[in-house]
Amino acid sequence: MEKRFVRESRCYKTSRVFPTDVNNHNTLFGGKLMAYIDDIASISASKHSRRAVVTASTDSVDFLYPIRPTDSVCLEAFVTYTGKSSMEVFVKVITEDLKTAERRIAATSFLTFVAMDENKRPVAVPQVTPQTEEEKRLNETALNRLEFRRIRRETSKEFSGHLTMKFPWE
Repeated sequence: MEKRFVRESRCYKTSRVFPTDVNNHNTLFGGKLMAYIDDIASISASKHSRRAVVTASTDSVDFLYPIRPTDSVCLEAFVTYTGKSSMEVFVKVITEDLKTAERRIAATSFLTFVAMDENKRPVAVPQVTPQTEEEKRLNETALNRLEFRRIRRETSKEFSGHLTMKFPWE
């Protein structure tokens, strides 16, 4: 299987924060940011695999700072680690105050995608080769996140067996 550099999956999305995008605290609605994150991460995974992809999990979204209407929001996404058919994608959310030019990392997120073939079955993906210090650090720490994901998935499956599917009106 071929290898691809992290930079080959890197992509960006920059948006302005409009009044319709904010919550009752006058900051970017978290659900809107999560939609941006899933969108850019799926593009990154598709660029790496050159396949259709599905979101297997959103491992984390850590909101570090509020995003204000005076900010632009720039998302940077890239594949940090690959399994057989899965890809871990890291998304960094950078805000910039459009008046002062102050930047800060407002959120980070890890998601997992699976590449699919024409029959909607998982298909092998190229390995990823990190080059920068940031890419190497994320790649080196990926196995810890992979193990955490495995444990969380097993726990979720076990827990779901104790949940009811009956609606209150039934």
